[in-house]
Amino acid sequence: MARAIRLAARGLNSTQPNPRVGCVLVQGDQIVGEGWHEAAGAPHAEVHALEQAGAAAAGATCYVSLEPCNHHGRTPPCTEALIQAGVARVIAAMTDPDPRMAGQSLAQLEKAGIVTGHGLLEYQASELNRGYVRRLTAGLPYVCCKQAVSLDGRTAMASGESKWITGEAARMDVQRLRARSCAVLTGIGTVLQDDPRLDVRHVSLPHRRPLRVVMDRELRLPTEARMLTVPGRVLVFTHSDNSYKHGALKRGGAEVVMMREEGFLDGVLRYLAEREQVNEVLVEAGPTLTGALLLDGLIDELILYQAPIIMGDSARGLFHLPQLQNMQDRIELTLLESRHVGGDMRLRLAVRSQ
Repeated sequence: MARAIRLAARGLNSTQPNPRVGCVLVQGDQIVGEGWHEAAGAPHAEVHALEQAGAAAAGATCYVSLEPCNHHGRTPPCTEALIQAGVARVIAAMTDPDPRMAGQSLAQLEKAGIVTGHGLLEYQASELNRGYVRRLTAGLPYVCCKQAVSLDGRTAMASGESKWITGEAARMDVQRLRARSCAVLTGIGTVLQDDPRLDVRHVSLPHRRPLRVVMDRELRLPTEARMLTVPGRVLVFTHSDNSYKHGALKRGGAEVVMMREEGFLDGVLRYLAEREQVNEVLVEAGPTLTGALLLDGLIDELILYQAPIIMGDSARGLFHLPQLQNMQDRIELTLLESRHVGGDMRLRLAVRSQ
């Protein structure tokens, strides 16, 4: 199963909106076939493993990181392929949260005389597909907020200057974060200050490009913004009904989506999950938007790249959270991982439920 999960991770940047899945077929103590899901619309992991195993699949044990599919989509059901191949056992790391499966696939295999089980290395498998699971169970994407900070918790000088707080290795690591994400989200303040492209560079993405998403309540996005000059979709969320600005941005290449002012942030994330099938969102924004997302309980994880520099009291802070006045108001985090990236420290933290 550990091998199946490692194979699944090869689809980290390419399977969206589908889950990342790996499969290993074993006869005795010998692997006879293996595979992983490479891209949406491509054959599933089980199909690759069965093709590699050929006749040796009969009587084999199938270890798969996610419950096999049992419905016709862009590809045929994997349950049928496993039954026809004559496998003896199917062990899934986790059941599929998709209600079309959700244990039903394993039940179908059992009816065909195949021994099934699930739960082996379940945490590792679910962590690999955390966004897929969150979208199907909560109707929201998994939201990760990335920030580059100084030792004293500053993200930009008072003037807005922020290039560069961290080193080249940390900036390259951010490209890998973007590559695995379905969407990169920012606020209009960051666009007006930094004019970012928010595209993926130095990482090969042959099958897709992440969405670029701008929170722009008053439609201030310039039509000459750099993100509109590079390939890929740009979604602008607003509650402004200014038809002139709507038309100008659409002609400039953006897609404008109207949202209600009430519940704006939650509404945007639910739109992305439902309409765009976004599993994972990477937030790269300033303290106002990140503070609002954090206060609303919409951030699941923080990744902080902390540089060994001090920027001083007048520099801009990490989150704008004036509502927090007392210790009982504090937002607690759980440190999941810390490691060096070049000369900087990379901290990965889970946000505890409020």
